[in-house]
Amino acid sequence: MLGIAAAVLFFIAFLINAADIATNDIFTSINFMLIGLALLSLHVAGIGSGWASRSRRR
Repeated sequence: MLGIAAAVLFFIAFLINAADIATNDIFTSINFMLIGLALLSLHVAGIGSGWASRSRRR
């Protein structure tokens, strides 16, 4: 789930950068890319990856 959110943020950052949209200091393409990288690193670390069963039942 976090990987999909990161992909959406990367796409928004690409659109802001490609269309050369003037935004305020909070919604810059670099900020969207950094938030996307943070979500992607959480996804790779295994956080938010779905159900995880710690014990196996027989």
